[in-house]
Amino acid sequence: MPEPLADATWPEIADTVPALAVPVGSLEQHGPHLPLDTDTRIAVAVAAALPGLTLAPAIAYGASGEHEGFAGTVSIGSSALQSVVVEYGRSACRWSPRVLFVNGHGGNAPALAEAVALLRYEGRDAAWLPCAVPGADAHAGCTETSLLLHISPVVVRLDRAEPGDLRPVAEILPAMRESGVAAVSANGVLGDPTAADATAGARMFEQMVARSSAALARWQPDGRGMLR
Repeated sequence: MPEPLADATWPEIADTVPALAVPVGSLEQHGPHLPLDTDTRIAVAVAAALPGLTLAPAIAYGASGEHEGFAGTVSIGSSALQSVVVEYGRSACRWSPRVLFVNGHGGNAPALAEAVALLRYEGRDAAWLPCAVPGADAHAGCTETSLLLHISPVVVRLDRAEPGDLRPVAEILPAMRESGVAAVSANGVLGDPTAADATAGARMFEQMVARSSAALARWQPDGRGMLR
């Protein structure tokens, strides 16, 4: 992997002209057992594993308004995030030939889609992709806990893990849209993290990186600028 962007000097960047992987995460509650920066950690790990890209420092705040009923959550909202991504892309593309935003938080997707579509309209070679796990539970459940047990095991308080709301997301979505996650889950968990496993997390992570790397190799952004 090339030297991380933050560790490089400007002459080194001018000589190598790297394409960038920019993690986009959040600072939001992830139940009583996972750290507030869970989404950022996942995005950074995926971005760092992608071939041919230089890892940029993360955009570590996102659109997390649905979690503001819990202490520690800091959301900048979709409009602000969209503006940040647009200005980031405009600036970075002055010297970088390609910028890929690697998204670790689903709530960031609308802002990324709007921002990257605009960057591409302006002629900049930007795209984004989600850190997605097919069949994942919704939030701070078995999926994210397993991933963190693989990526950053020392920050997982597994002894505090407990089930949250286990209903399908479609069933609880109206209440969440109106009043946030706290309206349906007192502990902030949507799923059951108690069965989380580092081995399963390693497998999920490997598959996530493989899908992301394949999408990167194809580099075929859709109308929203997302790689598939």
